Amino acid sequence: MGLFSGNKMPVAGKTVLITGGSEGMGLSVAQQLSAKGASIILVSRSTAKLEEALKTVRASAKDPSQRFHHIAADVSSPSYAAPLIAAATAWNNNQTPDIVWCCAGTSAPQLFTEMEMDSLRHHMDVNFYGTAEMSHAILRAWLEPSAPVTLEPKHLVMTTSAVALYTIPGYAPYAPSKWALRGLADTLSQEVMLYPQNVKVHVVYPGTILSPGFVREEQVKPEITKILEASDPRQTPDQVAAASIKGLENGDYFVTVNWLGDLMRLGMLGGSFRNNWVVDTLGAWLVAILWIFVQPDLHGKIRAYRKKHGHPSARTKDHVGLDGGRSN
Repeated sequence: MGLFSGNKMPVAGKTVLITGGSEGMGLSVAQQLSAKGASIILVSRSTAKLEEALKTVRASAKDPSQRFHHIAADVSSPSYAAPLIAAATAWNNNQTPDIVWCCAGTSAPQLFTEMEMDSLRHHMDVNFYGTAEMSHAILRAWLEPSAPVTLEPKHLVMTTSAVALYTIPGYAPYAPSKWALRGLADTLSQEVMLYPQNVKVHVVYPGTILSPGFVREEQVKPEITKILEASDPRQTPDQVAAASIKGLENGDYFVTVNWLGDLMRLGMLGGSFRNNWVVDTLGAWLVAILWIFVQPDLHGKIRAYRKKHGHPSARTKDHVGLDGGRSN
């Protein structure tokens, strides 16, 4: 994968379903794919936000033949995805979407001992189960015995996070749901090989996105988390969407969107698919050396923070709701 030139995920004339498509990265992805000729189905909780988002997506269209639709749904609801796929297929002239991109997510960082377990469960419901439900529903449709076998593949794109490559204090409620997506993607990327249909699975690992969700996240984020990620690259939703689409067009399995994500990816590949065996292997050797310097720096900042501020319970605690960083 990624060894040969050419667009591995052309979208002109295709139908793309995007969860979390009413704002942030999901909306930017929809606009940019619309500009490349795709018909778009947006999914989010709020009908009002979907209607406004769809106006901007339609305005980006490349061709008058493109079609646009929205479906209101809560990805944290059990079994939400199967009826959603059925509705999308009915609208799409009884054809399943060609590409499904799961962007819906939530983040409300806290230290583990300060959070309630309901927060962890909520993050799992939105971030992991929301994508897992959609993956299950669309793969059942794409891979059923009567589904067509085509030369051009269908694409399932999961959006996780750079914290699924390496996490830091403060992301205890959030990181497990994103790491779980890594495991699901690695499993499914191999399972689809069992079927005659041509299906590709991809995982996108954004870092800090300057989106409405990030603004909400910053309001509840522990100070030590902000200190540790202060030097991380910050990108607009448009920049992240463009980098993600470029990686998918390259045929990448793990899609990172900036230099830090690239380094983090190279440091944890294990048995996962490589984007390029030669480049990734050489890069992994380099990253193993870099960790000699990076990890002591991060841990030194954590210990210095402890010495300066004392026990975390001594500081004033903010009371936050579970939906602090939800992006849709």
